Amino acid sequence: MKTPVHPTLIQRSLGARQKQLQAQGPVLAASLVTVRRTCGKPSCHCAHGHKHVGHYLTWKEQGKTRSAYVPQALLPQVQQWQHEYRRLKRLLAEVSQLSVALVKTHTTHQRRRAGRS
Repeated sequence: MKTPVHPTLIQRSLGARQKQLQAQGPVLAASLVTVRRTCGKPSCHCAHGHKHVGHYLTWKEQGKTRSAYVPQALLPQVQQWQHEYRRLKRLLAEVSQLSVALVKTHTTHQRRRAGRS
């Protein structure tokens, strides 16, 4: 994102991003991991190289890594929730960057306005 130089433009960009900060659904701050494993049955196809696919969520809870199995039917929803988290995280980073730019340009803008008055 290119940061505008003028405080008015920064505030306009900041306001636009703040309006987008509302979550459009559930938000999930976890990693989705795909694992391939064998079930242990000697006659199963996984014993001959075609392993079973499973999906797990991993996240940190009080400094420990936790995980939970994600059923295949729930996989698209979980991916959408993760996408929403990444969208909000990106927007928060942009809002923070614009806020810093607003603070940096404040003094310069005030001096320019004082010189014109």
